[in-house]
Amino acid sequence: MRFLLSTVVLLTSVIVSSAGDIPSIRKGDRIVFLGDSITAGGVGKDGYVTLIKNEIKAKHADLGIEIFGAGVSGNKVPNLQKRLEKDVLAKKPTVVVIYIGINDVWHGEKNPANGTSPEAFEAGLRDIIGKIQKTNAWVVLCTPSVIGEKTGGGNSLDAKLDEYSAISRKVAGETKSQLCDLRKEFADHLKTLNKDNKAFGILTSDRVHLNGAGNRFVAEKMLKVLVK
Repeated sequence: MRFLLSTVVLLTSVIVSSAGDIPSIRKGDRIVFLGDSITAGGVGKDGYVTLIKNEIKAKHADLGIEIFGAGVSGNKVPNLQKRLEKDVLAKKPTVVVIYIGINDVWHGEKNPANGTSPEAFEAGLRDIIGKIQKTNAWVVLCTPSVIGEKTGGGNSLDAKLDEYSAISRKVAGETKSQLCDLRKEFADHLKTLNKDNKAFGILTSDRVHLNGAGNRFVAEKMLKVLVK
């Protein structure tokens, strides 16, 4: 796959220990992708989780890396907290990729009570990450991507998504988790490719859920974080 280039060439390297180090996946890893409907779709035939799994299996089957999807449609941070033990920790992961935040913002558009407050969002992320790190697994925390693909702040929830993305960046830094800044990656990509300023159709099928190009894009960005 051209979009992945040679991002898995260094799969066997191990970088651990000090706070400034960036980990890399290694032999025997068990990777769980935790999230909402975007991650649930990611385990489909052409989904980003499957693309990552297939690429690693094709090039480094000898490493015996196992990959699991743990996405549930409609989930927000509080939902992840409730099912963390059953859907994630019970699998004994060594790496957990958290891609969450869209519904925390989106569900509160008409009624804030249906979303997640910034305070609860931050506290929930810290709780989830803390419990994962207690098992000695390392965490990749993604910023929420898009609710609409218009550029230049043209989507109604852009400001709110930027606020929650800033929280995710802060939490990633303070918990020494690895950041995958999808919010920034999507914005930069759309600024270049969305010349007609469409609301969807570049990386998403409906403003939120990934289309084929979007799944390939997310797989590429996550692999660059996972593999050093």
